Amino acid sequence: MHDDDSHAPAAGVSFVMPVLNESAYLAHAVASVLEQDLDVPVELILALGPSTDGTTELAHALAAGDNRIQLVENPAAHIPVGLNAAIRASRYATIIRVDAHSELSAGYAARAIETLERTGAANVGGVMHAEGRTPFQKAVARLYNSPVGLGGGAYHGGSDEGEAESAYLGVMRRDVLDEVGLFDETIRRGEDWELNLRIRHAGHTVWFDPTLSVTYWPRESWLRLARQFRATGAWRGELVRRFGRRNGVRYFAPPALVLITVVALVIGILQLSGVLSGLASLLASVVYLPLIAYALLVIAVAFAPGGGGLRQRLWTLLVLPTMHLSWGVGFLGGVLRGAGDTVDASRLGTRNTPLP
Repeated sequence: MHDDDSHAPAAGVSFVMPVLNESAYLAHAVASVLEQDLDVPVELILALGPSTDGTTELAHALAAGDNRIQLVENPAAHIPVGLNAAIRASRYATIIRVDAHSELSAGYAARAIETLERTGAANVGGVMHAEGRTPFQKAVARLYNSPVGLGGGAYHGGSDEGEAESAYLGVMRRDVLDEVGLFDETIRRGEDWELNLRIRHAGHTVWFDPTLSVTYWPRESWLRLARQFRATGAWRGELVRRFGRRNGVRYFAPPALVLITVVALVIGILQLSGVLSGLASLLASVVYLPLIAYALLVIAVAFAPGGGGLRQRLWTLLVLPTMHLSWGVGFLGGVLRGAGDTVDASRLGTRNTPLP
């Protein structure tokens, strides 16, 4: 917490953005920030990880063209480390977290600040609206925007304004961040949820405003998506180890699916080998029922109205179980062994197609 008013940050907005291998997205993300119409001073601080795709050079070029952009180093490449470096380098009283893989809607910052003042909340977030360009990315985006895909968190499509468990990205009061201690740098994924847990435990409010919208661009390939979800699941498992049932019930559905799948495979092998037969085999076959129901759900989602063209629908048949099973496998590993040094490998050594 600041010692006195002379050390308090000035009125204004500091956007903070961790950046690693985002050459295809960075210019658009930066433009969406700098185009926000605000009547207070603004700065954008980019925390640069060791990119290999030209992102660092692009960031320096953008900073050379606009004195509102500052650069700080994030050699560890971890998101919470970069966020904290950017926040510590910031000058203003309102911190807005942004992501290089996303774009703010017009008026986002002004509306968020108004909501922050109107509600007295410490952190305000809105809807993460995923979009895609290719049939694969469109399939992923549709599932991101669906409760079936990511479990129904408010920022994945909620419509009711009010207090929330966490906030996507987040528009935060700097004094509250200083009070609770910024992001936990030992957490590689799920850092927002953990920070918001501390904010709420300190007696402050986290608020969801569905009129706020951020465009998010999902991973562009199946392998990168699987890596991303496995890492995210591992860190959610780590958070369960640390905080137990303060994690929502929805987080336990994907690992349950993984366990049921494993049990079904074992039973299937035992049945085929003749070890299980007769009444015992019949009773054991009950384990297939939830998997049949899940398969029907995947098919229903893929071929429901609004599912896009045939290629997008076919990708959905693969993407939905990939998201759930990768996340569930990661979660179980995180619960049993801890997340350790697990990182989101989908962000490393990428080559992306530039946005139009």
